[in-house]
Amino acid sequence: MSVKVEKTENKNELKLEFTIEAKIFEEGIKKVFNQNAKYFNIPGFRKGKAPMNIVEKYYGAEIFYEDAFNEIVPEIFDKEVKNEKLEVVSKPKIDIVQMEKGKDLIFTAIVDVKPEVKLGKYKGISLEKIIYKVTDKDIEDEVNHMAEHNSRMVTVSDRPAQKGDITVIDFVGTVDGVEFEGGKAENHELELGSNTFIPGFEDQVIGMKTEEVKDINVKFPEDYFSKDLAGKDAVFKVTVHEIKTKELPKIDDEFAKDVSEFDTLKELKEDIKSKKEKQNEQRSKSELEEKAVKAVAEASEVEIPEGMIELEIDNMEQDMDRRLSYQGFSLDQYLKMIGKTKADYREESKEPAKDSLKLRLVLDAICKDAKIEAEEKDVAEKISELAKNYGRKEEDLKNNEELVNNIKESLKSEKAIALIVDNAKVKEVEEKIEKSEEKENKKEKKTTTKKTAKKSEEKTDKTDKKETAKKTTKKSK
Repeated sequence: MSVKVEKTENKNELKLEFTIEAKIFEEGIKKVFNQNAKYFNIPGFRKGKAPMNIVEKYYGAEIFYEDAFNEIVPEIFDKEVKNEKLEVVSKPKIDIVQMEKGKDLIFTAIVDVKPEVKLGKYKGISLEKIIYKVTDKDIEDEVNHMAEHNSRMVTVSDRPAQKGDITVIDFVGTVDGVEFEGGKAENHELELGSNTFIPGFEDQVIGMKTEEVKDINVKFPEDYFSKDLAGKDAVFKVTVHEIKTKELPKIDDEFAKDVSEFDTLKELKEDIKSKKEKQNEQRSKSELEEKAVKAVAEASEVEIPEGMIELEIDNMEQDMDRRLSYQGFSLDQYLKMIGKTKADYREESKEPAKDSLKLRLVLDAICKDAKIEAEEKDVAEKISELAKNYGRKEEDLKNNEELVNNIKESLKSEKAIALIVDNAKVKEVEEKIEKSEEKENKKEKKTTTKKTAKKSEEKTDKTDKKETAKKTTKKSK
């Protein structure tokens, strides 16, 4: 077994040439044959009982080559990369030079390796820390939210439906007199003013009375996810069966007793204030840390290999697919809903992937420059915490080399961030509280802008940005 390493014309790229002895390759072939022998049906032999030389003669000796390659090469590749102390950050591009029974297996692998970072200044940088105050309105909003949560629904029969009511309706939608898929429902609960239906639909339900039947005319948005309905006029025959409204509890000491462990409303509000102050402190800290890492990253230089970016996008894609699965659908289904392709998604993910990688590479460079290491006691504490949270044995987690390495990298990154912040020139600035009128104007402008895009797309975009920021503590691979 031997491997030759040489640089290519491209920066951060290496060419590895592997030579694996014929004996090892033949052992791989035999192993693959034994795993698949039961599937071969050769005339003159019972199914799965034909010897390997007969199967090779019948199908051709090369029938096992690809599977044998995949059987033996990954472990050998990883072992040799580790022996050569190479930090490979991309999938290998394999080119088979020689693959034949009785001969050495020879192949090359083009890989990207971890790039060098030209660190910018990371000690003594200037940062601005936003201090968030807890206002009386914040406390009142939280109390009102608790009241909303403890409200009860009451059926209304003496007035028409109004904004904020929940109506129970039947509806049948038609376009050019023909019903369309998904345009029909019975006993559907609709909160008026929630903007969950086509624009104009809920406005026309407002004013309807119980058991009233009405034709509602609407127009599907031009960017509606269903191309068959986009931009078309539709008529919905709507029947209102019930009108319900929220009845809020009276906010007093009795309310405080019902919703908390406190005896008075004053005590409840004091507790809310205390908790919100802690939340605000954590928010300020997190925002300051994010600003610190971004500032150092912007002042640093690094050329990120394309293969590393592609691998990061693969990881982002898998993560997105996993998160969407919790909502009952796949990434492919989601992309179809918003009218995009996998290629579109990958292209849009390129810049966030580069940003995320740069942050991680810069933090790793700081760890090396400042000789930051993870303390064994901190690693042990983290493993103990994970074992407790997930009901696992500590010993099993300690034996998971990949997990332990990730924990170490995460702890080192946390120390690097703390180093930047602790040495920074921090100026504290109180949050600017906008006047009610200005806030409403901005809120209205934001709402208008949002109506031009699909809600599901906006939600995913926000999630991706949040994930990108959080990934600063993950290991660069």
